[in-house]
Amino acid sequence: MKTIKDSVHDHIEVVGVANDLLDTHAVQRLRHITQLGTARLVYPSANHTRFEHSLGVYHLAREALTNLGIEGVQAERVRAAALLHDIGHSPYSHTIEELIHRRTGKYHDDVHDLLADTEVGDILRDHDLDPNTIAGLIAGEGELGQVVSGELDVDRMDYLVRDAHHTGVPYGTIDHERLTHELTFFDGKLVLAEGNVQTAESLLVARALMNPTVYNHHVTRISKSMLQQASERLLDAPDIDAEQLRRMDDHDLLVALRTNPETAELARRLSDRDLYKRAVWAEMVDVSDDIIDADHETIREYEDDIAADAGVDSEHVTLDVPSRPKMTESSSRVVVNGEIRPLAKQSTLVRALQQVQRDQWRLGVYTPAETTEAVGHAAERVLGLETDGALVSDIRTGVRTTLTDFEADEGDKE
Repeated sequence: MKTIKDSVHDHIEVVGVANDLLDTHAVQRLRHITQLGTARLVYPSANHTRFEHSLGVYHLAREALTNLGIEGVQAERVRAAALLHDIGHSPYSHTIEELIHRRTGKYHDDVHDLLADTEVGDILRDHDLDPNTIAGLIAGEGELGQVVSGELDVDRMDYLVRDAHHTGVPYGTIDHERLTHELTFFDGKLVLAEGNVQTAESLLVARALMNPTVYNHHVTRISKSMLQQASERLLDAPDIDAEQLRRMDDHDLLVALRTNPETAELARRLSDRDLYKRAVWAEMVDVSDDIIDADHETIREYEDDIAADAGVDSEHVTLDVPSRPKMTESSSRVVVNGEIRPLAKQSTLVRALQQVQRDQWRLGVYTPAETTEAVGHAAERVLGLETDGALVSDIRTGVRTTLTDFEADEGDKE
């Protein structure tokens, strides 16, 4: 057994198979992958890693399993999956995950190949645990997979608290002890027990506040887009393929970017925080559905068209189109009056937060500071934006109706 001092959960005891897995390369590699990618360029103290987070998820999984009364080999499987749940991450966490998926077909939770014939797989088998079963739990399969990856999983319980702690913002605070204590299974579904609607709502409020402040802060998004652009150029060169990139850590990727002539300038900008600026920052109502739903290749074509219209090098234009807003936590299930209800149908607050997400959505076009005006007007023409001349707007309009209106709307439906 090892006891590790953690900045969020105090002392974490690592026992059993997790103790043997702790010093494997796959787990120790996570010390060199930052949890929040490029968000440290906004919040200097956000240097925490996937290793710390994995320990936190393991700790919360142990608490949840104890409260659920799950013991023996079933519990050992979940504990192993909790510690290993992030070993599939590529450098800078989620930053280049879509790029990796386009080239390999794998997301970070697809880890069957990383467990099958490796040191990790040998340790699992030594503890009579099937690597494929553990990989399935990491992907959220089966009843117990919901503890590791689901609407009420211990993964988000840890990262919200941990990210808030390390960025210094007060918005990610949730009562994770109550959350793990009130989890229960109802007809095979992981739910929060009776009387916990507000407990479930707290997860959504924390996430809704962390999104614009940390995860989708405009500087985070600009630096993320630059890193994505640089990584894609790196893969277009003959020296590195997507599988190699997938298994790098943050340091490996930055060195590779610095030493490749095609990516060296972007690497310098990221290292020196000499970032592109916003030429356009447009609300969802100003953007057509065709652009919002455009695939990767179409977005690249838009970038070329904007650059040509503005008379700048296409490498100096980045179009950042977020996916449509979604709130996974809104499908969390709570027990109300003895029956399971999705939180979105039970909570007026959830419906209000869904509107807030739509109001916070922004399309971004980024370019070096000296070309922002030319690129901004070119983007407006090429993309057909209806911005009324306000190409960059930081106005957050918030909820356009009141909670009373939401309640009235629901009353009309009934």
